[in-house]
Amino acid sequence: MRFMVLIKADANSEAGVMPDEALLTEMGRFNEELVKAGVMLGGEGLHPSSRGARVRFSGAARTVIDGPFAETKELIAGFWIWRCASLQEAIDWVKRCPNPMPAESEIEIRQIFEADDFGDAMTPELRAQEDRLREQIERNLPGG
Repeated sequence: MRFMVLIKADANSEAGVMPDEALLTEMGRFNEELVKAGVMLGGEGLHPSSRGARVRFSGAARTVIDGPFAETKELIAGFWIWRCASLQEAIDWVKRCPNPMPAESEIEIRQIFEADDFGDAMTPELRAQEDRLREQIERNLPGG
């Protein structure tokens, strides 16, 4: 199973306050553990929402909303993608994580859909397309 682990933003991350060397060192050690255990598939920090945009869909209309966005507790400051045997394993890893923010913080864990989760709607043609796209993504990666 794959999980997206979402690090919630706070006022500091939204203000562009960068983590200090101590936190970067702790996170580096934690990331090393994740990689050595074969759990971490990817992960990055995100710039504040002031440097982003949202696109709102309403029928055929598309409206662009420039950041910043008001509710910091609903924003994401970073993410990991992990491979774990269960949600409980992902929870156990998150509980070992250094606090990613200077004050209270929250990390959300969400399972990523796999092709089999879509049942009969995932036709052989759609599965073949999905496989082709994943292969192309791998080729597009540096060193791929």
